[in-house]
Amino acid sequence: MQKFPHDANLLCLAARANMALKRFDAARQQVQSALRQFPDFAAAHDALGDLSLLQGNAAAAVEAYERALRVDPERSASAQKLHRARELVMQASDDDGQRAPRQSMAYPQEISEARQFEKDGEPEKAEKIYRQILKEDPDHVEACRLLGGVAAAHERYREAEVFLQRAVALAPDYPRAWVDLVNVQRELEKFEDATESAEKLIALAPDKAESYMAYASVVGAAGDHDAAIDTYGKVLKISPEKAGALCSMAHHQKTIGLTDDAVAAYRASIAVQADHAEAYWSLANLKTFRFELAEIEAMQSLLEREDLPSESRAQLNNALGLEFEAQKNFDRAFSHFEQCNIVRRQAESYDPVETETTHDRVIEMFDEAFLSQPAGDVVDPAPIFVVGLPRSGSTLIEQILASHSKVDGTHELSDLSKVVRNLRRRSPPGTRFPEVVAPLKPAGWSRIGSEYLSRTERYRAGADFFIDKNPNNFIFAGLLKLAMPNAKIINARRHPLDSCLGTFKQLFASGQPFGYDMDELAEYYLQYQRLMDHWHRVMPGFVLDVHYERVVGDLEGEVRRLLDFCGLPFEDRCLSFHKTERAVKTASSEQVRQPIYSTSVNLWRNYEMHLAPMVHIMAPLLEALPEGDQPDSLLRMKQSSA
Repeated sequence: MQKFPHDANLLCLAARANMALKRFDAARQQVQSALRQFPDFAAAHDALGDLSLLQGNAAAAVEAYERALRVDPERSASAQKLHRARELVMQASDDDGQRAPRQSMAYPQEISEARQFEKDGEPEKAEKIYRQILKEDPDHVEACRLLGGVAAAHERYREAEVFLQRAVALAPDYPRAWVDLVNVQRELEKFEDATESAEKLIALAPDKAESYMAYASVVGAAGDHDAAIDTYGKVLKISPEKAGALCSMAHHQKTIGLTDDAVAAYRASIAVQADHAEAYWSLANLKTFRFELAEIEAMQSLLEREDLPSESRAQLNNALGLEFEAQKNFDRAFSHFEQCNIVRRQAESYDPVETETTHDRVIEMFDEAFLSQPAGDVVDPAPIFVVGLPRSGSTLIEQILASHSKVDGTHELSDLSKVVRNLRRRSPPGTRFPEVVAPLKPAGWSRIGSEYLSRTERYRAGADFFIDKNPNNFIFAGLLKLAMPNAKIINARRHPLDSCLGTFKQLFASGQPFGYDMDELAEYYLQYQRLMDHWHRVMPGFVLDVHYERVVGDLEGEVRRLLDFCGLPFEDRCLSFHKTERAVKTASSEQVRQPIYSTSVNLWRNYEMHLAPMVHIMAPLLEALPEGDQPDSLLRMKQSSA
């Protein structure tokens, strides 16, 4: 170029090289230089058309290709590109800017076929088509976006992000691609990147409610509940009858204790969409809310609809179960809980045999000898892990601890399991937990601790301790002993039947797939108890059991015991935990904002006649309890066999 700065062919070649490198400004300067010197050079107009498409301006591309063909009508490649660009312009006008601004109509038959495969539940066939399109045309925007969608649907979020980043690079003015990218980055917990992408989306489509919905979902997931509420307010100014925005706003209001506002927003979402089952379920899930008769009848009428989606059917049954329980109509309540779980279990994937074999392998590996090896470094701040079965009082323990001046409350963090998954990615294919940690030395254990602290930094506010209340972390207790030796583990305990019943009654937004079948739930409890017994045996004193019933019966005594275990001085504010203002995301959010109460102790007795499968499976555990805590059916069995 330095020797021949006025060579139009070289200028166009250089421009195309810069396009490939995404140096669009340099490419435009070179194309424009060629056109200034040679206004009738068809290749330069063609290059300008390609550049316009790359930058998402199909209308400008049409104009450039038309000029190229006026100069040289025999340019078949320019004619094909012109056809594509015109279709894109028409598409954009027909679809209000929501379709790909570039090449979405190329391979239309293949794209249509692939989309049908996705609808028919055959995503692998769709993926094969999208990949073939990209093999033939690496810059096909819609194939990039749709392939990212397939990857995201299979929770391959890193892969999805790569394709969606490519899509927005090729078509920076394509709102749909930005929406998909925001969602994937949110799932990856790349909140800064996701926020930046959402801001670009808003700049691109500031009059679209979906732009603000995407932004609100990101800042809400990042823990900025106030910003999420404000942003949903903007959504509702654009689209006042958007039930999803009202319901999502209510979730954040509930989390930070604006209960009255949340109730009003949930009810408003039902007012604009009568079959919005999520809002009914969310109201019931407050645990302190009571429906009016008209609302109960409306839910019952919705359940009579044959076309009601399965998820909505589960949500409405769960809501009615909680309502009838509050009315002390326990038989009717159980019927609805059971119907909810029959529907939900069909949508879950759970293998109880895999749970048992995994626990076998954990117990075999983490024996006294393995746990006696040199551990990693102590971590600062020190984490307090609250583990156990869901609905066993873990949120109460968390709220008590989070009321202490030296403790940061967070929520149910997923970071520890993600650290373990990252370790698996660096291991030979097929290596699972616990085998993945078998070869670790002190430096490797320390890396786990430091990575966990790094990942959880965004949830902390600088206190000496912080809480991770993910109940499923009980499987990692041995790992924690070696990776974070100064960590504290609190095991939330409750009467086995109350614990299992609480899980059975709870419709979780996600996770806990073992909780929707009584046999599977009881078997899971046995596996949990077996593993906790093992930890107490091989790591005496490292895990503290805290029984819900004892906390209710002797709050101050149990709080002092809890704080002593954590190495924290006693503070009166831990006794008045219900006054602590903090975000609480779990189903117990409203319950822990009340003083201690005992109405949930031995709740299982009201349902005993329905719990025979659980009683039968857990009989060995139940027989070890004092007779006053054993179910009558078990006592009768023992008496009849005596």
